[in-house]
Amino acid sequence: MRRSWNCAFAPRLAGFVLLSGALLSLAGCNDGSGDPKAQFGANPNLPPQQQYLFPPIHIARVVGWKQGETPTVAPGLKIQALATGLQHPRSLYVLPNGDVLVVESKAPESAAIKRPKEIVTGYVESWATSGGDTGPSNRITLLHDSKGSGVPDQQSVFLDHLNSPFGVALVGNDLYVANTDAIVRYPYNNGDTKIAGAGTTLTELPGGPIDHHWTKSLVASPDGSLLYAGVGSNSNITENGMEAEHNRADILEVDRATGRFRIFASGLRNPNGLTFEPQSGALWTVVNERDELGPDLVPDYMTSVKDGAFYGWPYSYYGQHVDPRVEPQRPDLVAKAIPPDYALSSHVAPLGLVFNTGSGLPNAYRGGAFVGEHGSWNRDILNGYKVVYVPFSNGKPSGMPQDVVTGFLNDDNQARGRPVGVAIDKTGALLIADDVGNTVWRVTSAAAGNS
Repeated sequence: MRRSWNCAFAPRLAGFVLLSGALLSLAGCNDGSGDPKAQFGANPNLPPQQQYLFPPIHIARVVGWKQGETPTVAPGLKIQALATGLQHPRSLYVLPNGDVLVVESKAPESAAIKRPKEIVTGYVESWATSGGDTGPSNRITLLHDSKGSGVPDQQSVFLDHLNSPFGVALVGNDLYVANTDAIVRYPYNNGDTKIAGAGTTLTELPGGPIDHHWTKSLVASPDGSLLYAGVGSNSNITENGMEAEHNRADILEVDRATGRFRIFASGLRNPNGLTFEPQSGALWTVVNERDELGPDLVPDYMTSVKDGAFYGWPYSYYGQHVDPRVEPQRPDLVAKAIPPDYALSSHVAPLGLVFNTGSGLPNAYRGGAFVGEHGSWNRDILNGYKVVYVPFSNGKPSGMPQDVVTGFLNDDNQARGRPVGVAIDKTGALLIADDVGNTVWRVTSAAAGNS
């Protein structure tokens, strides 16, 4: 195994002598990043592991969108801003009447982390995701379209004073919001434009005090009896101790009637974008894999989620590829680990997933999955920062991912935006939450007139 110091370590944190070599961009450096296209599909290329005293860091500095700028879309599509002036829109939920809920949230306060490497990476991640922190967040904004045109004529606060919310699910007249520490139920009637009353906690979720992966994805089962919540790990690779990982790196199945839950699947480092594939009825998720094993390890992925399955974290990845950093080792669990269905390439940070069953986009995008890739900060050649489409056939991926929405990075590799959640609206258009550009984008067919 090769251990490496990285040429990215140029001083930037004045006053931190120990840390001063750990930050900054990789301009002029080459960390050996390979071709991202070699890491797509069921059998991605998995190069030898590297380990670092400090991880490689390449930050896409946030610059935001200038007046008139938009992302770039694939031929046959067009894009426009659906809502602007938001504060970190993370996820989207389309209500039955066509109203769109935009979940705006900021990371919760977490316990102080004293290890130098975690101070560095925490600082970097906060810098790479900061963009216009000038207003209130931790709320849900309603986009109301009274004309049915697909373009809202009302933007208002729907639900406020939440605790780092992320996932939303509606079952009947019960609206569930996954805060970072609990699933909360609110009464909802079709057409409501505001919820003023206090919610009722259905079940608590693993939260602080560290709360490393704080986003909690949420989806209801097709029959509405169960909720599924994605709970990310409390570390990259158990550096905060296994006691901090209780009920984490899991997808939890929650009984909607009682709030009781069980672990549905485990070993998923940071599962997000939970949704059911419409043809097979299987639960799917996208997962952010571990860092600090090299620019091309470990590929992030999307996968169907099998009841009772173990997907490797922290002891192994892609089946039985052992991670030597974890102590003590668990060969018994490694032997049980199953590989995911489809690699998306390393460090793309997928956070959003939606299957397209509508007819508002060209036929080439029918039936497959759109994935929102938030983007890398830890490899020389930036990866992600786009929305891709993965074709499906018979309930399984059936081809290479296709770039659908790009241009979140400018020509200087600065971040104008970063996609997170994706959704299909009532007209069949693709919606994208851009948490750095503070915008919700709407993608339609170029032949769709004014819709």
